[in-house]
Amino acid sequence: MKKNPLQQLGTLGQSIWLDYIRRDLIASGELRRLIEEDGLRGMTSNPAIFEKAIVESHAYDADIRTLAHAGKNAAAIYEAISQHDVQNAADEFRPLYDRTDGQDGYVSLEVNPHLAHDTHGTMQEAHRLWTDLNRPNVFIKIPATAGGLSAIQQLISDGININVTLIFGLARYRQVMDAYLSGITTRLNQGNPVKRVASVASFFVSRIDTLVDPLLEKHLAPDGKRAGLAKQAHGQVAIASAKMAYQIYRDVFGSDRFKTLAAQGARVQRLLWASTGTKNPDYSDVKYVEALIGPDTVDTTPLKTFDAYRGHGEPKPRLEHDLQKACRIVEQLPELGISIDKVAQQLEDEGIEKFTAPFDHLMATLAQPPSAS
Repeated sequence: MKKNPLQQLGTLGQSIWLDYIRRDLIASGELRRLIEEDGLRGMTSNPAIFEKAIVESHAYDADIRTLAHAGKNAAAIYEAISQHDVQNAADEFRPLYDRTDGQDGYVSLEVNPHLAHDTHGTMQEAHRLWTDLNRPNVFIKIPATAGGLSAIQQLISDGININVTLIFGLARYRQVMDAYLSGITTRLNQGNPVKRVASVASFFVSRIDTLVDPLLEKHLAPDGKRAGLAKQAHGQVAIASAKMAYQIYRDVFGSDRFKTLAAQGARVQRLLWASTGTKNPDYSDVKYVEALIGPDTVDTTPLKTFDAYRGHGEPKPRLEHDLQKACRIVEQLPELGISIDKVAQQLEDEGIEKFTAPFDHLMATLAQPPSAS
């Protein structure tokens, strides 16, 4: 009998998480089955995921009616529903969290996406959500904007678990790691323990190719001066960027700076591959999972990708293969008129919009009078 590819990822040092949450997944016992049979080790959510779950199912109708009749506004209804789901999911993962000494078993809840550039507002909401959730195995999700970085550093020093989301570029990733390490250092200097302070850095993958591939295709004409370079980079920039990010991770968390903190109980901030669902139908539906398997990493996949990998994944440690080629691809992009820093900033801006739009739609839906059914 063929081994479950999802289970095999764990033997290669990678934790498979699910970028999906819905109440009936938890209530039906399906989440527990995924944990026990597929080796699922965590779960992430975002406003778009909750919007889809709430608007496109009837699983929340009774709660929405009850809360609305109690006089709760749309924001309060959303918080009650999302926190309830995250708490219940975290409780399902709690045995895994305990068994792995806090390595895995986490569930993420994101701050209001409208706070993406509001440092003070982010800190206030993160503290409130952390207190309300009241679970050690949750992450508060905060985007890696310029304003978010200061909040992340402070919240880590306050002992709050943070999932840093919407990382698209290597320069910003370095800043994220520095914010984490600075927060840990401050916490230690204040005489507080750091052993239970956890964080992941969510590096988004497939969206990079979605933006860059059309730019490369402009150079693919047979008589194009840069056709060779463009062909080599087409469909590979995202994976190349992720491979370079992993090398930066290894350098930083292998440094003397971190070793000093680790001796006092600090954990590494693991790299988490996000946006690993394939957007281009011409590519393999497990393209962004297969290429990025390596030790001390997390991959959070949409449900469709999770199921696909179970069916035909072929796990091997590929994350450090062809590193020179990966560096070459990224370094030669300027010759094709592509600035990876500008790409990363555009994707960050678009990423915030991809969360605020569904969040606003959900708020408008929840503000409507509940049906009498």
